[in-house]
Order: sequence, then C-alpha cells, then structure tokens
Amino acid sequence: MSSQNIPTTGSRTQLEDSVAKFLKEHPDLHLGGQADFHDERSHHLKVFGIHNIPKDKVHPIHEVEFTAIRGPHGTIPIRVLYPSSGEDKRKNKQAGALVYFHGGGYTVGSVDEFENGLRLLAESSGVQVYAVEYRLAPEFRFPVQLDEYDAMIDALQGDFGQQRGVAHVLGGGDSAGGNMTAAITLRRKDNNKKPLVAQILFYPEARVPFDTPAAVENNSGYYLECNGIFSFADHYCPRGTPPSNRYISPGMQDLDKLKDLAPATVYTSGFDPLRDVGVEYAHKLDKAGNKVIWRHYDAMTHGWLQMTAWSDAAVSAVNDAAGDIKKLAYGS
Repeated sequence: MSSQNIPTTGSRTQLEDSVAKFLKEHPDLHLGGQADFHDERSHHLKVFGIHNIPKDKVHPIHEVEFTAIRGPHGTIPIRVLYPSSGEDKRKNKQAGALVYFHGGGYTVGSVDEFENGLRLLAESSGVQVYAVEYRLAPEFRFPVQLDEYDAMIDALQGDFGQQRGVAHVLGGGDSAGGNMTAAITLRRKDNNKKPLVAQILFYPEARVPFDTPAAVENNSGYYLECNGIFSFADHYCPRGTPPSNRYISPGMQDLDKLKDLAPATVYTSGFDPLRDVGVEYAHKLDKAGNKVIWRHYDAMTHGWLQMTAWSDAAVSAVNDAAGDIKKLAYGS
C-alpha cells in the first residue's frame, strides 16, 4: 500500500473464517483477560508452543541454533533461525538478521510460542531471525527490556554477527514487541548509535489505545482484550515513569521528534484494539519524512503471526511481511 495515503485510523470488514474458527475452538485463549497473567502464560504455551503444534503444521527451517549473549542484566537466551533460502548470503557474509522481540503485553509469551511463524518468516525472506527470550514484566520493568534489545543489536553489529555471516541488522516485533522495536529505534538515534536497517512493526502497541474507534469496536472477544492493556502497562511502567515517555509511547511523540528514523513496515489488523494506534504511527512516521510500508488486513485479528498453523490467511500475511523484509535487507 502506498505510504503517501496512510490514514489515521483503520477499518474492519468481516472476520476471516479460519481465524474465527480458531478463536471459537480456543474460547479460553485471551491476552489481557481477567485470569491471572501466570495462567495466561501457561495457557499460551499449551496452544502456541511449537512442541504442541501438530507436526504437519510446523514450518520447515534449515537450522535452529540455541545460544546466548551476556547482557546488562544477565544472560540473554537467543534462538537463531537460519533459513535455507539465506545460506548463500550467510556463506558470503552478506546475510540479513532480524532481531525479534515477541509480543504478549511485556508480560506473557516465550520464543517457543513464536518460533513457528518466525520459521516461515525466515524461510520466505531469506533473513536470519534472532528470537530473543527477553526478561518479562512485572518481574522486570522498563527499561530492562530495551537494554537487552540494545545489547542484542550491538552483538549482531559486532563479532557475534560477523561469526554468523551477518551484514544487515533489522529489528522487529509484534504488539508489545513492536512497541519496543519502535522505542529502540528512537533510543539508538538519540544516543548516536549505529541504526537498524529497518524497523518491522507487527500490529504494534505504539501507544495506549483507549481513545480510538478500535478500542470500542474490538474491545473484547477478538483474542487481545483491550481493557487488559491497562494491566500490561502497569506491569511494564515503573512508578514515576509516565506512559507518555518517548521510549514507552513512540506514538505519542510529535512529528519533529520522529524524523530521520530507520525505514519502517507497519502491519495492522481490522479486528484488533491496537489497530488505530498502529495506523496512526505509520501515518506519523510517513508525515515525518520516513520511508514507510503500511499493510492493513481488515479481516484479521491481533496475533496472526502465531496463527499460521491454523490459518492460510495468516500464512499469506506473513509471506507479505517476508517480501518486505527481503527488500529492506537485500534491496530486492
């Protein structure tokens, strides 16, 4: 979609059949529901954990490496997905690498629950994916997660990346992970650090969404519970740090504070309470003069990266993103 006609709010049509079927078959699966977040953690793992997905629904990948780096708050576990489609680039030390911070309201989720969709993203794009098992809130609060994101980028831009044939480092994430990707892009610019090649934002929580049409239309019943975002923000934000902080709500910033940033891709969904804050952020980035690719899926809900085992529409959306990532990493 042209970056010259990005609106400030999105739209929805009719929920995609395969997604509606998935939600109906998993009526107790909520993100930000009224259950204790520990219960949400365990339930998400039961549904989305790659070890629990039917074997014929697991996407192939050339190689998986389990490794770690030493971070500012302790060891950071990393799962590296090496695609067969990127082996030539890896051998020639020209590989693209996507640092991936998963969603889950900073509170729920693990790499196990995102690996399947990320395998598809890696093979379809030819880009290595570095899925980070960052420290979750509320046990660890802002800016711990951003410190770990920074450490991972620095490692890939240095010897750790060179050892794996990496030449181009992108950052990406969904939902809260999209928020952190947008935030680390701003923070690295402010700190005069080497920028990312691109920022890949899947249905990002660019800011708190409660004043938007999407927060009303999609308040409840479409997996991500809008009102539950209050609790996630409470888990993430330390006392004394307002939600308007530049590195907590990039979407609240004025246009003159969003200039000269890494190219962005922004993916939004019609049946998502975060829909409009994602659209608004794409609009702002574009108006601030940045390169932006915005794709809107008006029949999809929040979380489709994790739904590729159940939805061909989710597979198609991930492949769209992979095409964008391939162009940003390799120029074609």
